[in-house]
Amino acid sequence: MIRIGIIGCGTIGSRIAGHIDRNLRGKAELVALSDKDLQSALKLAGSLRSRPRITDTDKLIKASGLVIEAASAGVSGDIARKAVRSGKDVMIMSTGGLLKGYKDIFALAEKSRARIYLPSGAICGLDGLKGAKRSKVRKVTLTTTKPPEGFSGAPYIVKNKIDLGQIRKDKVLFEGDAMKAMEGFPANINVAATLSICGIGPVNTKVRIIASPGAKRNVHEVEAEGDFGKLTARTENVPSPGNPKTSYMAVLSAIATLDGIMGKAKIGT
Repeated sequence: MIRIGIIGCGTIGSRIAGHIDRNLRGKAELVALSDKDLQSALKLAGSLRSRPRITDTDKLIKASGLVIEAASAGVSGDIARKAVRSGKDVMIMSTGGLLKGYKDIFALAEKSRARIYLPSGAICGLDGLKGAKRSKVRKVTLTTTKPPEGFSGAPYIVKNKIDLGQIRKDKVLFEGDAMKAMEGFPANINVAATLSICGIGPVNTKVRIIASPGAKRNVHEVEAEGDFGKLTARTENVPSPGNPKTSYMAVLSAIATLDGIMGKAKIGT
């Protein structure tokens, strides 16, 4: 029986909590929730049969064997460090918060024998890239296309005074490496962080961001080239039920990762 604590009670955290409550009884126990919005945590706890307690991050980590972060990139790095220092396994959804210090966090986990799980999120192709890395990978590129309003409030948009409402045809907003993409679009490009960590690093991973007025879905295209050949993966994401800002695939990926932790058989790379 794995004791689980969830930090972040929004769309992803709530769906994971519901899955544990309904489908993992006897395998896992949801013991604690934490959220900066107390009402969100109270509402979620009240909807679950397990009635997890609501507490702060430190107490949640202490009470849990597996910590699940579903909060934000602003806190995910600190959560990962605290969890692995305590010898606790941790699953991180907001991978952007790990990008600048992930090697140190991985080293801490190695010393404490804690496990770090990073779900694929809203992209496909990571399994192939993991295999390809056993040879020489020369190029990894992510192209993200979303409706213009999907980039509202991003630091890059504000800094460059881009009027998203005036975009009438596909417009390339950004081209650069994954680190700069995360700095400019922290709420939009977690997939770039996950791809970078899985592949050839944030400086060598190239990102292209396109605002498309005709886009009905958020689209992520991954291309990789190397000694293995060429890999291309395209994911067209529909919004998560109840929250159009979250891709449904990100929610499903989190649940699949959790099921994989619980299971004995592993399929795929």
